[in-house]
Amino acid sequence: MATVSEWIEGARPRTLPNAVAPVVAGVGAAAALDAFSWWRSLLALFVALALIIGVNYANDYSDGVRGTDDNRVGPLRLVGSGKAKPKAVLAAALGSLALSGVLGLLTVVLTGRWLLLVIGGASILGAWFYTGGKKPYGYYGFGEIAVFVFFGLAGVLGTVYVQAGRLSWAALACAVAVGSFSTGVLVANNLRDIPTDIEAGKRTLATRLGDQGTRRLYLALVAVPYVMTIALWFSYPVTLLALLSAPLLIKSVQAIRSDAQGRALIPALRDTGFAMLAWAILTSVGLFVG
Repeated sequence: MATVSEWIEGARPRTLPNAVAPVVAGVGAAAALDAFSWWRSLLALFVALALIIGVNYANDYSDGVRGTDDNRVGPLRLVGSGKAKPKAVLAAALGSLALSGVLGLLTVVLTGRWLLLVIGGASILGAWFYTGGKKPYGYYGFGEIAVFVFFGLAGVLGTVYVQAGRLSWAALACAVAVGSFSTGVLVANNLRDIPTDIEAGKRTLATRLGDQGTRRLYLALVAVPYVMTIALWFSYPVTLLALLSAPLLIKSVQAIRSDAQGRALIPALRDTGFAMLAWAILTSVGLFVG
């Protein structure tokens, strides 16, 4: 039976910036529209956190019962390692996704933003079918698109919409930036897993692009947020603070460019996530001041 610490590790806390950063950036974009609401922001954050924990447990369960995680390098897999029974991990996944749905429904009822029902429903379905179901789209190279959409566009724009009831070009710039960062985290993860994914028959985008193509994609993705920073600078000069997050990527970029493999790539996931969160915080501050 898995211990409490193993359950926490199985939830993959290092991925939490992927949930927090979209909300933080969205809060800044909402403030730029004079629409900041602390309680709506908190609800958006709780929905995002429950969703990503549900995604992580769902991936653990689905990959574990398929045998994909039998030789996985990286964080603890509860099912693949035999630390927890598949039914227990499935229950944790469904419970987290259900909590996300309940919190999302509460948000809609309290705010009257009924369009969010569609976004929330699509996010929960996307979370499950990433590695779940008979033909999980994550096994066919569409995971990166889903991450960009759900943890970039939907996460940021949903946070703005629930507060302001409308969107802005600054909100879209933030959504593209955070989506690129978040996708970069997944690309680094899938780069590390190319050998084991090929062996397990999991055809991620990384296995299709190959080692070098995946490295080039990662470098392009982490450059996009800083292009967005320059775009935002023209209307919100203080958002140039976001450039201070770039040094957090130095070791990650070095690992990607130096052809690092396996466990040597794990810090790249962590540092990309931290850079994303730092970018979101600094940009949000700039938008608040602006």
